[in-house]
Amino acid sequence: MLIDSHCHLDFPDFAAELDDVVARAEAVGVRRMITISTRVSAFARIAAIAERYERVFCTVGTHPHHAHTEPEASVEELVALSAHPKCVGIGEAGLDYHYDKAPRDVAARVFRTHIAAARLAGLPLVIHARDADEDMAAILQDEMAKGRFAAVLHCFTSSRRLAEIGLGLGLYVSFSGVLTFKNSEELRAVACDVPFDRLLVETDAPYLAPVPYRGKRNEPAYVAHTAAVLAQVKGVSQAEIGRITAANAHRLFAKMPAEVPATAAAHA
Repeated sequence: MLIDSHCHLDFPDFAAELDDVVARAEAVGVRRMITISTRVSAFARIAAIAERYERVFCTVGTHPHHAHTEPEASVEELVALSAHPKCVGIGEAGLDYHYDKAPRDVAARVFRTHIAAARLAGLPLVIHARDADEDMAAILQDEMAKGRFAAVLHCFTSSRRLAEIGLGLGLYVSFSGVLTFKNSEELRAVACDVPFDRLLVETDAPYLAPVPYRGKRNEPAYVAHTAAVLAQVKGVSQAEIGRITAANAHRLFAKMPAEVPATAAAHA
């Protein structure tokens, strides 16, 4: 059993074959997919996809790339939209100093709004952090002191220090196909030291396809390849890493219902 804890099924890359993409994921044992919001204004489209497929869930939020286009999305609006039965989290939101598409002060303000919404809604926050370790750590420490909230550092490629700070604050750490890349030795070393109960796997599809699909369009089915490398790093079987990361995903995204085993369903 696997859970793709972060993908973007609403992106146009999947529009022509979304049914097949979901079916391929299910065929290789991906039992849950969380399609992540990048624009609050697009939530209706994202929620419609989650409604369409039993195994697909969603979040609501504004990616830092778009923070300047949706700076007025309020805590109240985020919380209200998150009440949708298939919405299981807030985000993705955070800081991205690699592309710097939004003014940094605006991105930080929008990020703090999402933290407040996650805290109020009682839902986990999906955090995007790229080349912004110092400011990200400072905001997380400051906001956690105001009141605890659950969160995941998604598609983790940051420093060991940010991982340690995040773990110290109770956050989860999610690894994408980047973990499988040949030049990701340092990232695999970080993954090796993340406790088993804080690990997640994801695709970030359609981006960052793992080896052997690197350079091609990613899709949820490929999370199995990232899980296989994570299993090697942690010294356990792929089945065990699937069980562990699925359990962690359900613990973090607690609103997402656990799957009822077929035998139990037959006797219900």
